[in-house]
Formats: sequence, C-alpha cells, structure tokens
Amino acid sequence: MPQEYRVVFSTLSKFLRFFSLILLLPLVWIFSEPSFFQCILSFSIPSAVSFILGLILQRFSHTTESDVITVKVGAVIVLFSWTTVILLSALPYMLCRLLNFSQAIFEATSGWTTTGLTMFPVVEGLPKPVLFWRSLTQYLGGAGFAVIVMSTIIGPTGLGFYQAEGRVDNIAPNIRHSTRLIVTYYLLYALAGTIALMISGLNLFDALNHSFTALATGGFSTKNNSVAAFDNLSTELILMFLMFLGAIGFGIHHAFWSGDWHALRRNSEPKQMIVLILSGTACVSLAGIGKVFPTFSDSLRHGIFQVVSALTGTGFSTVDLKSWLGFPTGLFVLVVLMLLGGCMDSTSGGIKQYRLTVLFKTFGMSLRKFLLPKTSVVYVEIWKGSARRYLDPQLIKEAFITSAAYILSYALGVLMLTFYGYSLEQAMFEFASALAGVGLSCGVTSPSMPLGAMWTLIVGMFMGRLEFLVVVYALAKIFSDALRSFPKQA
Repeated sequence: MPQEYRVVFSTLSKFLRFFSLILLLPLVWIFSEPSFFQCILSFSIPSAVSFILGLILQRFSHTTESDVITVKVGAVIVLFSWTTVILLSALPYMLCRLLNFSQAIFEATSGWTTTGLTMFPVVEGLPKPVLFWRSLTQYLGGAGFAVIVMSTIIGPTGLGFYQAEGRVDNIAPNIRHSTRLIVTYYLLYALAGTIALMISGLNLFDALNHSFTALATGGFSTKNNSVAAFDNLSTELILMFLMFLGAIGFGIHHAFWSGDWHALRRNSEPKQMIVLILSGTACVSLAGIGKVFPTFSDSLRHGIFQVVSALTGTGFSTVDLKSWLGFPTGLFVLVVLMLLGGCMDSTSGGIKQYRLTVLFKTFGMSLRKFLLPKTSVVYVEIWKGSARRYLDPQLIKEAFITSAAYILSYALGVLMLTFYGYSLEQAMFEFASALAGVGLSCGVTSPSMPLGAMWTLIVGMFMGRLEFLVVVYALAKIFSDALRSFPKQA
C-alpha cells in the first residue's frame, strides 16, 4: 500500500475513534424519554461501530514524522471522512425505526452539510436525543468538524488537509492555533445565543437547539412550523443576528476580536451581504403586500427574516413557503440569494461573497486596463479577514471555475427534478436550497418523494458543501492511483 494511503487511514482511524464519543452526546437527554433502551442502543451501536472501524483502520496505517499531508492527500481524507461520518450518522435514525436507509442518509447529509431539508414532516413527537442529534450534526458540520478534529490530531503538517476542505482563513500562524480560535468563537457564540433565546422566552432545549442551528446556518428546528411556531419578534431578531454571525467568515470574526479595525473596513463581504439583505427585503416586502402578506408590518417582519435565512443559507422560516408558489417575485429573489450565499470560510453555503467580490473586481480591473495606457500596471487588492491579497490569475481562475461548477450543477439538478414531474418553479427553488445548503422548502422534500429525486438532492447537498472540486480531485486521485497500481500487480 502506498505510504500516502497509510497516512489517510491513520488520520481516519484517529478521527473515527474520537467520533465514537460524539455519537454518545445525545444520550444526555435520554432520561426523559419513554423509549429509554431503544434510544441507548440507537446511539451506542453506531458509536461501537465507529470505534471498531477506527481500530481496523489503525492496522493498515503507519506514519512517520516526515509525513506531510498535501492538498491531494487532504482531498482524499476530506472525501472519506465526510462519507463515513454521514453513513454512521444515519444509523441512529434507522435503529430508532424512524427512517429507511435513503431517508436516513438524506437526513444525515442535510445535517452535516448544514442544509436543513428534512425527511420528518412532524418533528415535535421525535425523541429528544434524535432532535438534539440533528442539531448537533449541523453545529459540528458548520464549523467543519472534520477539519477541526483532524487539524488538532495532525498538527502543523495538516495544512494541505485544511486547504482541501476549501478553507483559506488560516487566522493564526499555525493550523492548530487557528482551529482552537475557531472553536472558541463558535462555542462562545452558541452559549451567548442560548442565553439570549432563553431570555426571549424559549426553554433550554429549544434555545440550545436553535442557537446551534442558527449559528451553523443549518435550519433544523424542534418545531413543526420552524420559527413560526414561536411567533415571537424578539426570538426572530436574535436568530437573525445569529444567522448573520454564522454567515460571516471566521477570519473576519478574528479581525473583530483582535481589534484590527483597518482590516474590518477593507473586507467587502459583510458590506455586500448587508446591501443584498436590504435590497432583497425591499423587493420581497413591497411585492408581497396583498399577495402573501396582509399588512406592511407583516411584509417587513417576515420578508427580512426569509431574506436573511436565504442569504445566510440557514433555512429557518416564519411563513409557509408553499403559499409562495403563486408569488414568483419572492421565490426568484430567494433563489438568487440562496445561490450567492454568505462569506467565504463561514458556516454558510452558496457561491460565496468572496468569489462575487473577485468577479466584480476582475471586471473593474479589465475595464481599467482597457482605459489606461498599455504600459500601465494595475494592482487590485482584496481582503480576507486580516489578510490582504492582490488579484491574480489563480484567484480569478478559482472563482470562475467554482461559480461555473455551481451554475452547471444547478442546471443539471433542476433538469433531474423536472424529470420526476416537479414544475420548473418547484425544481429551481428546491435544488437551489439543497445545492447552497439552505433548507427552505416549497414542498418538494418529503419522505414519499421519488427515490431518484431524493438522491438528486442528496448529491446536490454533498457536492455543494464540499464545493465540487474537492470531490472531483479526490476521486481523480483515487482512480489515477488505482490505475497505476494495476500494471505493477500484473
């Protein structure tokens, strides 16, 4: 076995043994459940499977101090770790006899990719450990659980793995310090959010779950009608703030807490988000009066919440979006916002504001070069957190390739859903929600939906979260290495 794959198995072995402990966390809520023993088995069996898999992989692994994880090897680790964790996370839903295999994979994928589309039409009757597991998977998936855990395991040699998952905000001199800062910010925000939601009137369980899924921009709720069930303006304002925090890149958070005000002013992503929220709210609110909103105050309240939820990729809702099928303006605005998404290196999905900035600045740079003399040299700076970069061909290529991959995948996904009989309007909205990791639904997602349509959304969620190229690069490396090994064996 090539040494690269021994490193892959070694890293996965440590990760799976640690993940076996995470699978036991929902049992904190077990004592209030009538199905006590079934819930224990539903989480302890996957935990044991994860631990045993870790021990098995350890037998095939061998690393030395000189082993460095490159971006190529990191891509393989990302693909294997995400696939394994989704399969293991689906087991509790199946062992609780709540979902079948495909439905459980859908729910687990929706959780870890922080999408929020669900196979549960009714959630208020679910066991508390299951509800908490849904929220926990989103909270951990939003922060990049695999990256955080494995960067701690791997240490300074794991830069390739960190970059392979699409992260560029190395906010500290080394990866281990960066991940510790991310965990610190994330935990403090969740604690503050939980306290604030309890003050607004929610009980501890609802406050903790919604704080987790708002920060993760995930959108899983403990209520059948999502945030609409609370009908509480204070709760909605707190959740909008948490969603916005989650959609801001960790590098920008670090610049704020370290007092780097110059860098904060130079970052364009939060400014773009605010502009999109204001303009989107104006469009939805004004166009919806008399159609889906009875009064201007209702249109403003619900319009801004849906816009923030769509742009940040959260998926909370205060209205039934099925009623919006006769409101094409509102659905179109939400589709555009879902595809654009939040900031780079945040818990949000979508194309990302950073790439949008690159595209705009590329256009401006091309225009300036056209107007200036041929001998002129144009430098365009672009800020990411506290780091300043200059627009270069590599940055432009990455932005165009990823944006093109999103658009192409979106078109294919919409085509697949229409093949299963959904209207173009339904297909466009639902697949945008899946691909961008949002979770808003116009009624397409259900446990009775066609199996092919269900797996179309699963693939869309998975590819959208890992931003296509990681999956493509990992599969290309695996197949390339496999083909090279055949002649040697022959």
